[in-house]
This record gives sequence, structure tokens and C-alpha cells, in this order.
Amino acid sequence: MNDHHSGLSDPEYARFAWRRFRRILGWVGVVGVASALMSVWALGRIYGPLGWVATLATIGGVVGTVLMAGALMGLTFLSSGTGHDESIDDHHPHSD
Repeated sequence: MNDHHSGLSDPEYARFAWRRFRRILGWVGVVGVASALMSVWALGRIYGPLGWVATLATIGGVVGTVLMAGALMGLTFLSSGTGHDESIDDHHPHSD
């Protein structure tokens, strides 16, 4: 087989790639928290004071959505950027 380590199979590059992914996810988390705070502020201005349940639901919904989108996008870039996608060997002929 192939003894050459590439992409995430190389331990040094895997550490670098996952560290970059975690750093990006950290920044996405900061954006999510800032967006949630702005959302709570805007909803408070529009509808008046929010109850604690509405405030927590807004924060959880906004932060959760932003983190999920960032994680999925980051994993897509991680997979593509490390050559993992290209390493797949398709043995099945395409039928047209």
C-alpha cells in the first residue's frame, strides 16, 4: 500500500489542521455570542423587556445556529484542504 503520510494521516500536519479548525471555531463562537447579544438587545428594543426564558432561548438559538454552521463549514474546508477528499479512490465505474 502507500506508506507515505499525507493530509490528516501525517501527525504533524493533523495537529496543525485541527489547531487551525479549533481557532476558526473559536472566532465563530465569538461572532455567535456577539450576534446573540445584538439579537437580544434588538428584540428588547422592539418588544420591550424580554423574560428570562425568551432571552435564554434567543441566545441558545443564535449561538447554536452560528456554531453549527461554522463547524460544518470548517469541517468541509478541513477535509478539502488536507487532501482527504482527493484521497478517495473510486473503484466503481460511472454508469450513464
